[in-house]
Amino acid sequence: MNYPLKIIVIKAHPDEAEVYAGGTSARLADRGAAIKFVSLTNGDAGHYGVGRKALRRRRAGEAYAAARHIGVQDYEIHDTHDGMLMPTPKQREAAIASIRRWQADIVITFHDEFPGHADNRAAGRIVREAIDFITNPNVVPDVPALKQPPVCLQMVDAWCLDGHRHDVVIGIDEVIERKLLACHEHASQFYEFAPYERAFQHRIPKSGAWAEQRQYLLENWADFMYASEAMGAGPDCTYAESYQLAPYGRQLAGSDVEAMLTTGRPLRG
Repeated sequence: MNYPLKIIVIKAHPDEAEVYAGGTSARLADRGAAIKFVSLTNGDAGHYGVGRKALRRRRAGEAYAAARHIGVQDYEIHDTHDGMLMPTPKQREAAIASIRRWQADIVITFHDEFPGHADNRAAGRIVREAIDFITNPNVVPDVPALKQPPVCLQMVDAWCLDGHRHDVVIGIDEVIERKLLACHEHASQFYEFAPYERAFQHRIPKSGAWAEQRQYLLENWADFMYASEAMGAGPDCTYAESYQLAPYGRQLAGSDVEAMLTTGRPLRG
């Protein structure tokens, strides 16, 4: 099947594309675009009471369940230990292969220079370096090189809120429920590990009522759910996701990239 637009979101851990780019991905899937998520680690360190082996299996199951809510067609989880991701040639070649096989028009990843989680920075750096070789047939020669580099976007995360630039803002009101449900599937992170790390275990919903769980997710991850004044999303937009144009890859105006992400169609001409 031919798709008008192909997007790949490359992150460090299995839950991150859902919370930082899940709404955009769901909108694009609804418009016929092909969506792939790639986690460069298996997330096996993200807990205080579950061992690596069991957590690795659990997080994979959570990721595949979340993908169904968003409309992700392919979810690739690399078997690198959480906390050990490094921008090595081997990781770069794996990223090149993933991007090429998907024939990505747009790559979304993390910033590679902000403070915060070392794995997230490494993921951004791996993608940045992969794009340098994405059209070179002599690098990873067993996977055909792309004819042109993809557009690259950097998504916000918890450690770059102050430095992130809102170049492209996508309203996600129409799909917020699906984004929340995708996050909800990652119970090990949203209901266990994050509350433990950030000391808000007392806020975890006591009942299994979706209304209570929904409000909990919105309140405790508000920075990645709601449209802010800084985004300039407009008065009719309650929920939004923001991206910065990466200084690498195919260079387009923010308005052109926003049009692609809004319509699910490539630029004409």
